[in-house]
Amino acid sequence: MTNVETLIIGAGVTGLAAAGRLQSSDYLVLEADDEIGGYCKTTIRDGFVWDQSGHFFHFRQPETERWLRDRMDTQRIENVRKLAKIAYAGGLIEYPFQKNIHQLPAGDFLECLHDLYFAQSNGAPEIDPDNLRELLLSRYGNAICRKFLFPYNEKVYVCDLQSLDVGAMGRFFPSPNVDDVIRNFLSPKDDSYNATFTYPERGAFEYVKALATAVDPAAIRTGEAVVGMDLDAREVTTATGEQIRFDRVISSIPLPGLARMAGVSFDEGAFSWSKVCVFNLGFDRKGPSDVHWIYVPSPERSFYRVGFYDNILGTDRMSLYVEVGLGSDAPETDLLPQVLDDLRAEGIVDSSHELVAYETVMLDPAYVHLTPAALKEAPRVRELLADRGVHSVGRYGAWRYCSIEDNILEAWELADSFAQPS
Repeated sequence: MTNVETLIIGAGVTGLAAAGRLQSSDYLVLEADDEIGGYCKTTIRDGFVWDQSGHFFHFRQPETERWLRDRMDTQRIENVRKLAKIAYAGGLIEYPFQKNIHQLPAGDFLECLHDLYFAQSNGAPEIDPDNLRELLLSRYGNAICRKFLFPYNEKVYVCDLQSLDVGAMGRFFPSPNVDDVIRNFLSPKDDSYNATFTYPERGAFEYVKALATAVDPAAIRTGEAVVGMDLDAREVTTATGEQIRFDRVISSIPLPGLARMAGVSFDEGAFSWSKVCVFNLGFDRKGPSDVHWIYVPSPERSFYRVGFYDNILGTDRMSLYVEVGLGSDAPETDLLPQVLDDLRAEGIVDSSHELVAYETVMLDPAYVHLTPAALKEAPRVRELLADRGVHSVGRYGAWRYCSIEDNILEAWELADSFAQPS
């Protein structure tokens, strides 16, 4: 039997960051997939650069970015000021919707401004929202919610927004007040968390490779899924039948699956999520310029967002990622014909565009549902596991909505804690 001090399950961003930070060299990283990276993988095909989904790094701490760049080669890394638009009424307005209502048709603008003002005025009735839908309505009024916030987020999360906690989107949700909105009429300012981002010319997987430089290659096993865990014996069993004894575990696989595998009792009904089907599409020539991604709230379109790699990397052919939100139990079906029809209907491609190359990626889970039940059950389950030496971290391991940098910092902090005297 193999014995290891620290067993790491998952060689995505979180797992690799943790492995590279450990002071002890007695660790082993097991990855079920045939390649490291988790969801942060890149395909380069027929001259197109695609990620499994749009992975754009937004660094709040310069030292995090510096650490990664110091471990990358001399390839070009684009430093980009975000150009995000919203498809509305046959045209485009700037994102976020609630801060750019002055770009709407006159009637829609007045309706949104009226409802926003009275939602935020001192004379508004006291409202104590207990779910995300009520929070949005109380903060922005009916018109903004009805025209964008409700339909867009329903397409992303594929659930009733009343089921989500008021803090479901946390710091990632732009929250201007009415004064900010009015000031933005004359002096536009994007102060959202992702106003700028970086992107390597060979895709986001380059950041994964940078993290992996701090990890012993011999300590990473790909194609090696963990299928069983005995907390009493402190052993895991892999798909090949191997048993590995551990002192501690760091896991970034989805929390419900980890708890189930470890035999920890939990409320299955507390955890729900949406899937995202990503279409990476390469066309023979350019399409819209001066935009990096377009949000599409209309329920008449299958996708909720379209991103333009070609406008980030400055290439001469249109390279898209198109995201379609699905329920966790949605059956597999060929959505590409509908996606292409909707891209034409939205004016992103026309009849003369030729599809040169494409790939389809299913992210399952994609967006976790931060319901009141999940926010109560997830910490309880994580604590039970941690008490037995199993630390569940990362977006899906902690069951939270966070940035890629957040995952790196969480992993580093956890690894550092093992070096502290108990």
